[in-house]
Amino acid sequence: MKKQIGSVLFFLAWLILSPAFAFSQIPQQLVAGLKSGDAKVVAAQFNETIELVVLDQQLVCPKVQAEQILADFFKNHKPMNFAISHQGGNDSSYAIGKMTTSNGNFRIYFLIKSKEEKPQIVQLRIDKD
Repeated sequence: MKKQIGSVLFFLAWLILSPAFAFSQIPQQLVAGLKSGDAKVVAAQFNETIELVVLDQQLVCPKVQAEQILADFFKNHKPMNFAISHQGGNDSSYAIGKMTTSNGNFRIYFLIKSKEEKPQIVQLRIDKD
């Protein structure tokens, strides 16, 4: 009897919490784009306007300009690997990851909000690790 109650409670908790976990998942295309250094794939996840911080450069810019800045970063720092180390969120989600490049290691932070039921990156930050 206790086993059945435990199973029912687990199922109910999963049912209630699964929508929150579903949104907090980071799109795999984004992870793949960061691993390969493909600015076009990453920028496809950008909001029309994005807050972008790349090392010492900080600006709010249109998606097209942010893609070019990211492409320049990847040109100068060819990614060798990227892995998410922490993620979370409910109404919006965030992730922090480590990127290994040809010129050192970087910490990548991004904030994703749902716009028209589609997750979009509204903030991307790249800092020296």
